[in-house]
Amino acid sequence: MPQKEGIQKLFDSIAPEYDKLNHILSMDIDKTWRKRAVKQIVDVKTPLKILDIACGTGDFAIETAKHCPDGSRITGIDISEGMLEIGKTKVEEAGLGEIITLESGDCADIQYADATFDRVTIAFGIRNFEDKEKCLKEVFRVLKPGGKLIILELSVPSNRFLSDIYKVYFKGVLPVVGGMVSGNRSAYEYLPESVIRFPKPERFMEMMTEAGFSKVRHKSFTMSTCRMFIGVKSLKNR
Repeated sequence: MPQKEGIQKLFDSIAPEYDKLNHILSMDIDKTWRKRAVKQIVDVKTPLKILDIACGTGDFAIETAKHCPDGSRITGIDISEGMLEIGKTKVEEAGLGEIITLESGDCADIQYADATFDRVTIAFGIRNFEDKEKCLKEVFRVLKPGGKLIILELSVPSNRFLSDIYKVYFKGVLPVVGGMVSGNRSAYEYLPESVIRFPKPERFMEMMTEAGFSKVRHKSFTMSTCRMFIGVKSLKNR
């Protein structure tokens, strides 16, 4: 796994074509996954204060903002300035500048006080974190008691036959197409490897529990190629 600086440079380099490739390579299914996650995020009618970690070009924050109660605020953080620049432009074009703020930030050292946010979200980013345990503890710290963490992450299907097909696509097709469009084949060789190396669902839920979360659960989408993990900071953690 590349160090943080390597990840930052990788995403800076593919930022201009990142959105286009995401939608092409997922056949736009990623949009459906985000909408399903938003239902778990926006499940109250009162204003929410949301932190979107590894916000990238802002797709998840923008989708969430469309469904938030009036008065809600979303802060997106990412270590890639290239991704953030594109995200800021998209936020302004969507007319959501009063709701969404995107800024440089690292999940391993979140620059916000304890119990600041009602929700924390991470979409397709946690597999790239160098120290996942530390990041989960930081998320737990900045969540308010009763707050929720919602994570979307790509996953290798549990079924062996589907898993074999998935790996052929991920290791064979994706680097070729990604390299042709972005000009950086090595980035699209790293990305599938990061999915394959991500902890199994059971182990990752254990990591969430070890970080302090309760009611930890997960749901799989599209033949288990994507998983949503949810954890709650108990009200007793005041």
